[in-house]
Amino acid sequence: MKKSTVFLAMSIIAAPGLVLADNGFHDKARVISSQPLYEVVRVNQPEERCWNERVRHRGGYRGDSYTPGIAGAIVGGVVGNQFGKGSGRDAMTIAGALLGASVGNDLGKRPTHGYVTSERRCEVVDHYREHEELVGYDVKYKYKGQVFHTRTDRDPGKFIEVRVSVVPAGGYDHDFREYD
Repeated sequence: MKKSTVFLAMSIIAAPGLVLADNGFHDKARVISSQPLYEVVRVNQPEERCWNERVRHRGGYRGDSYTPGIAGAIVGGVVGNQFGKGSGRDAMTIAGALLGASVGNDLGKRPTHGYVTSERRCEVVDHYREHEELVGYDVKYKYKGQVFHTRTDRDPGKFIEVRVSVVPAGGYDHDFREYD
């Protein structure tokens, strides 16, 4: 018996059109029109773009051999020895050897030829796409001979549920109703 009483009470509360505790109730109104509302949405879809690029590399210097410096020192020492006289001969030989070593070392650093490679380069480019997105419905409906407008998040169909609230017009603070 208890289950049927609870079920009866729940059905009365859930039934549309019945009076609620705050003097309001739910009813249905006929939908006159329902127009979808769209909004333009801009979405970024980053895109990676890649290409092959020719890169020229400069040549370096070959300096991995001591031979040019040694040969320059020998030639420089011989030449310096020829120009020096007496005790200055030793000094000229040393100076010639040092100068010859320096010149030989510089000449031994031959430039190598440059070369070209193909390298892959990439960059990220912002790519914006715009599309329309449904954001709701502009609904026009009629209830008890009067026309109303509202916005909803979904299409209501042929009828829309409305909440009707009854309030005394004479400025009364409370409205006491008797229930049959």
